[in-house]
Amino acid sequence: MSISLFDLTGKIALVTGSTHGLGMSMAKGLGKAGATIIVNGNSSQEKIDAAIKEYKAEGITAYGYKFNVTDEAQVIDAIQKIQSEVGNIDILINNAGIIKRTPLEDMEVADFKQVIDVDLVSPFIVSKHVVKGMIQRKEGKIINICSMMSELGRNTVGAYAAAKGGLKMLTRNMATEWAKHNIQINGIGPGYFATSQTAPIRVDGHPFNDFIVNRTPSGKWGDPEELEGAAIFLSSKASNFVNGHIVYVDGGILATIGKPSNEN
Repeated sequence: MSISLFDLTGKIALVTGSTHGLGMSMAKGLGKAGATIIVNGNSSQEKIDAAIKEYKAEGITAYGYKFNVTDEAQVIDAIQKIQSEVGNIDILINNAGIIKRTPLEDMEVADFKQVIDVDLVSPFIVSKHVVKGMIQRKEGKIINICSMMSELGRNTVGAYAAAKGGLKMLTRNMATEWAKHNIQINGIGPGYFATSQTAPIRVDGHPFNDFIVNRTPSGKWGDPEELEGAAIFLSSKASNFVNGHIVYVDGGILATIGKPSNEN
């Protein structure tokens, strides 16, 4: 298999929510494979500028655009600017997302709707307006960032699980409608990764840390760089006949029922 199958030189990739965390890790992977990265965030221009510096320090060509992925007017305006200032979007990773950990019986309807809006509706909005150019050019790659919660439930994350389960099916329906245009639409379902957000609970003796390490057949938290391969594969020519799938990068959690706490 030729390494050129994974070469993204000349491609432009929009990664939503890519100023930090797993979004940045996947975007860096695409950048190191040759893609130009469009960095998106909505919190502040300063955060976007800081992220651009980090990408460029690693030799990655990157541009930043601040817009709210749940606001269709902002999305349309941003896509038009990207196309005129940088070029056509060849790869879209719908990564932006939020989670609110609240028991369902205590959750406010407004909070439930916000999670659905960001985690499920925004991938539809951004994809809807990016895919039009892909259809015209008869090629493109869309990756929706799903979750193990696309398959499993867990206490206090009902809204998130509902959104990510919906995103799994939206991914399959996007593939059903758009594959005929030579566009590949797939998803990535990350497991539990060692990020700055999980640092407080990734300490020996913490109940959740022990749960994850024991629940994961690989016996560890994922390294964010371990998401790069799946992102590159689904963005490259190597996946040209892969459509409508969710690739779970989870260290094997979904493959097993787990083990008793006293079993090595």
